[in-house]
Amino acid sequence: MNRAINILGRKLRLGVIGGGVDSFIGTVHRGAALLHEQFEVTASVLSSNPERSLNDGKTLGIPRPYATAEDLFAGEKDHPEKIDLLAIMTPNNSHYELSLQALDCGMDIFCEKPLTMTLEESEDLAAKLAQTDRIYCVAYAYTGYAMVRQARAMVEAGDLGELRSVQCDYIQGHLAELGDNEADNWHMKPEVAGESLILGDIGTHCFHLASYITGENPQDLCADVTSIVPGRTAHDYCGVLLRYANGARGSFTVTQAIAGGIHGLKIRVSGSKGTVEWDQESPDELIHRTLNSPERRLVRGGKGLHEAAHRATHVAMGHPEGYKEAFANLYLDIADHMLARHQGQKPEPLALWYPDIQDGVDGMKFIKAALTSSQQQSAWQALG
Repeated sequence: MNRAINILGRKLRLGVIGGGVDSFIGTVHRGAALLHEQFEVTASVLSSNPERSLNDGKTLGIPRPYATAEDLFAGEKDHPEKIDLLAIMTPNNSHYELSLQALDCGMDIFCEKPLTMTLEESEDLAAKLAQTDRIYCVAYAYTGYAMVRQARAMVEAGDLGELRSVQCDYIQGHLAELGDNEADNWHMKPEVAGESLILGDIGTHCFHLASYITGENPQDLCADVTSIVPGRTAHDYCGVLLRYANGARGSFTVTQAIAGGIHGLKIRVSGSKGTVEWDQESPDELIHRTLNSPERRLVRGGKGLHEAAHRATHVAMGHPEGYKEAFANLYLDIADHMLARHQGQKPEPLALWYPDIQDGVDGMKFIKAALTSSQQQSAWQALG
């Protein structure tokens, strides 16, 4: 049974700003939102060019395409079939203002990361959200993978014991050479993308993934943030050391500039009783090692998994689920939360395992601390 139709008599309405026809992330969001049939895309702004925005919306068959974000907010605020959720996929310097306008219109929000341009903006946004009953999800999409949720559930269950060590690497290669048109790429412009390309684009993924699985944020860090490709002004590399309150240690190596790099997101979490390892290029598997037992290869959809992993699994084992399905799990979490609120009920606890606005704020704290450390010869900085 379709929960949205059963409860509302219709599907939830999704509006999108950004993520045009030729956009990688736009196709992912729109496709993921439709995967579990709880949402339909009913309104859009798909380009900063007003004419193209209207044409692209019509091309995709979206019922209410708008020329600009301002037009969307004006048209949707009092519309009898107003959108329920707004997905924001625009350059980073617009996230804060668009989120404020969405809250003013009474919309729930699913925003790409990083949350805002500065920590101050993110904290202000979180404070304003707290004055409403709106839902806010930040697109740390790797948390939607079933075996990432299995890892988190194992930590919560005490399967690994006391946290001892975390290592997360994110090694990409698409910026291994200096590009001819980097000056025209908004990701390379600090005034649009934020102070650090590497920290905002993928470094926060490592930070959030480690925190999501362990349930702990580090107490302080030291970082080296730089560019390793000669002639590039935007950061393409960071190395980070972490210290946790209980004495555990961690490290991140994050770069987009390794020749031959593909995607390279891997995480290892170790405790006093065991270790789990997850590789995003083999996402259906989780390796579990203990002190006195043989290595176990846990498989999505297989036996012996926690309910959190089963909830995020939608096809039988042996049929891979990947990046778009991970996004779809976040949309499903949001839908379950929205529908529970509509019924005046508390959502199922596992439906709240999506990254919320505090995760976005914590990501901005990480960026600020890492940059401050790097600017001070990698001195240790509290995350605060």
